[in-house]
Amino acid sequence: MYVFISILILIASVLLILIVLIQNSKGGGLASGFSSSNQIMGVRKTTDFLEKATWTLAGTVIVLSIIITTFIPTSQTVKQSEIKQQVNDAVAIDPGTIAPNFGTAQQAPEEAPAATPEEE
Repeated sequence: MYVFISILILIASVLLILIVLIQNSKGGGLASGFSSSNQIMGVRKTTDFLEKATWTLAGTVIVLSIIITTFIPTSQTVKQSEIKQQVNDAVAIDPGTIAPNFGTAQQAPEEAPAATPEEE
């Protein structure tokens, strides 16, 4: 469903781009090709159609973008960093390996060694 809605958003976005490019900022654009007012789609009707198409496609993109958030695929497992996973695998394979501490693990504070009678 996620891919289907993504494709619909892509199609609506491309159509929106094309509709906006057809329009002319001064009211010309596609409507300027119709110079006669007795045609089926006159200048005013073409401008109305392009404006309605623009708003409809913009609304469609917004609504589909909100809907697609419910279909975003989520992962059930918590991902670890690749480096940490490789270190854990290396230690599991060869327990004698000393793994570097990347500062991610909590370590118990080391206690100072007790003074021996020889050092006094």
